[in-house]
Amino acid sequence: MAVAPTLRTVVRRSPLGLGVLAGGDSLDRPVRWVAVSELEDPTPFLEGGELVLTTGMRLDAGNAASYVERLVGREVAGLGFGVGLGHETIPAELVEAATRAGLPLLEVPRDIPFVAIGKAVSELLAAEQYDELSRAFAAQGRLTRAALRPEGPRAVIDRLARELGGWAILLDEAGAVRHAAGRGSAGAAEDLGPELERLRKITNRGAPASAAFSSPREHVIVQPFGARRVRGFLAVGLGRPFTPVAHTVVNAAGSLLTLAVEHGREYLAAERRIRSAVLRLLLAGQVDAGCETLERLGERLPTGPLVAIACAGEREAVLETAGDEFAAADGDAAGDADGDRVVLLVPDSRADAVAAALGEHGPVGVGDPAGLDDLRTGLDQAYQALAAARRGAVPVMRFADLAGRGLLCLLDSDAAAAFSSALLAPLRRYGSRADLLESLRAYLDCNGHWDAAAQRLGVHRHTLRYRMRRVAELVGRDLDDPAARAELWVALAVAPGDGSAR
Repeated sequence: MAVAPTLRTVVRRSPLGLGVLAGGDSLDRPVRWVAVSELEDPTPFLEGGELVLTTGMRLDAGNAASYVERLVGREVAGLGFGVGLGHETIPAELVEAATRAGLPLLEVPRDIPFVAIGKAVSELLAAEQYDELSRAFAAQGRLTRAALRPEGPRAVIDRLARELGGWAILLDEAGAVRHAAGRGSAGAAEDLGPELERLRKITNRGAPASAAFSSPREHVIVQPFGARRVRGFLAVGLGRPFTPVAHTVVNAAGSLLTLAVEHGREYLAAERRIRSAVLRLLLAGQVDAGCETLERLGERLPTGPLVAIACAGEREAVLETAGDEFAAADGDAAGDADGDRVVLLVPDSRADAVAAALGEHGPVGVGDPAGLDDLRTGLDQAYQALAAARRGAVPVMRFADLAGRGLLCLLDSDAAAAFSSALLAPLRRYGSRADLLESLRAYLDCNGHWDAAAQRLGVHRHTLRYRMRRVAELVGRDLDDPAARAELWVALAVAPGDGSAR
């Protein structure tokens, strides 16, 4: 519904010549329509907000007060009394009743037809409606120009808060605040949780729904945006009820956010496919072609040695954390079965900081610095380091550190534990298993030197020889075979609860 003209505006229309006899302090009431009635009780046919016009054919001193009381109860905007037909002047009792009730009472001259007042109000309504549409279109234009700015959705939120004189908040699909503008937005964001949860439940059952709620101090609208599914939420708050113009502007902002997000996602997906293609070109040794393709995106690889970083965290989070660094999804380059890795090529000087930030999202492998012609080697190193980071449950593993961690860090922990359990099971089941296991450990740690191992255990070397013969029989291995001794050493090193070989 359009914003209605006030009774004061109607009175000021000079051709009408309306005079105010009562209720002058209430002339700012909106006039939503004009109703002509000679009924003693016209209220059953009124909705409220009308300017009621009458010649008072059924009014007299006895029923004037009750007539005014009924109009006030129906919340009409005012009463216009046409003189010169039923009454030469407005009855004093009617003026007194209107004054007591605060009901605006207007005197309509005899030469002014009621239809002229109706036309005047209709013209004012049309003018207000036109102004309202003009304001809405102007606001939509400003919002559209904001959406075309580099910051896109953030600029729309800033513009929306200024247009409405309230606050506006952009939230992602999980309810996290992405941008907020306007006074009171920070505190309002904390109160939106229950409404967002309710909207998500409704949306999951069908079409996206919006919500509106009010408090004595604030009126709030929350609506989802997105095309095929909900991509986020727009929340807007005002210190007054939302007008039709405000609703139109909010809806326009929601549509622009949908366009920006969907278009941005399509562009981002295309850009990521190009980056993956560039990575494949570089790894295939086609450095010039890869760099030329990347330049068409307006980007360049950093100069100097580059460090390949492979991360297995959640793809979107990793790519967002990567920021301006060259990053590409790569599930095929080295036969990655799960296809969830993201590869980054960064300058050596920034490698540690980038790897630490990525480690918040999942295991990270870091290769050694390499030139553009040797990126394949650097990436293979990063993949090996990533595999070690996964097995060791550490956030960041550098290829340069793998040698320092020894052969064991290259083994799959579950497979190694199963191997150890199976190989050492006969020793664990044997009566004095602790003697056999500790004796075997000491024997291997001393590289098969009987005297040194026996001294470490505090037993005679013949006792140790007897135990080793028993170990050989139980595990089915020849302890003089270096390969057999290596297997037993690994089994002891990864055995849970048995310490590690040194």
